[in-house]
Amino acid sequence: MRFISEHRSGDGVLAREFLLGEIPGTLWTPDQAPDQAPDSAAPAPLILMAHNNGLPKAEPRLVARARRSAARGYAVASIDAAGCGDRPRSAAAERARADLRRAMRAGEPVDDIFESLVGPLVDHAVPEWRTTLDALLGLPGISGPVGYSGWAALGIRLAVADPRVAAVGLFAGGYVPRAVREEARRVTVPLLLLLQWDDEGNPRQRNLDLFDAFGTREKTLHANMGGHTGTPWFEAEDAARFFDRHLRPDGNRPR
Repeated sequence: MRFISEHRSGDGVLAREFLLGEIPGTLWTPDQAPDQAPDSAAPAPLILMAHNNGLPKAEPRLVARARRSAARGYAVASIDAAGCGDRPRSAAAERARADLRRAMRAGEPVDDIFESLVGPLVDHAVPEWRTTLDALLGLPGISGPVGYSGWAALGIRLAVADPRVAAVGLFAGGYVPRAVREEARRVTVPLLLLLQWDDEGNPRQRNLDLFDAFGTREKTLHANMGGHTGTPWFEAEDAARFFDRHLRPDGNRPR
């Protein structure tokens, strides 16, 4: 992992851009005071924060969430996995996106198109996220347990594939392929699912069925009125408390 730039801001957060092979990423951490010894602070629990399929790690809403979590004492990381952000996209994915736009304009069924687009994105993204997790946990000042926040399809696969993921907060704002829906039954870690009741591109019943399918005994559904981007501000605080409960088992939580 090679850090290529850093930026300090007035909110007490240090943002560092990195490259891990071909994987570009950003790591946000609590900024350390200039006179503070490097080993004087306890290691920060890690939250992996993923955008929905294809969007960049610099997406403003993701960056805002990451900065809030880092200011609360967490290390937060996001990457542009294969096919996301500015990374090269396959011809098949571009054809699927064009087909999807055409079908949505025409009011045609889109499930099979989503399968051909999102399924391969998840398949290619998960190994890169796990490689990134290996590197992040090798850095000084970062420790487990690990949380995940964001894109539902990716979060489900990671929670099943990687035992280091101890809690997941998912946005019900993206299509979840059929194979990943089946994997949801194998998710056993604590889970928080956010649902916008009037999401125009995300059928409500599909998400209620997904919530019911999760195998974990500790799962919570937060549903709010409004469209896809209308998640209320207070959900950020509720998500923070969710991760505090599960990533700070010693009770060492920010006030």
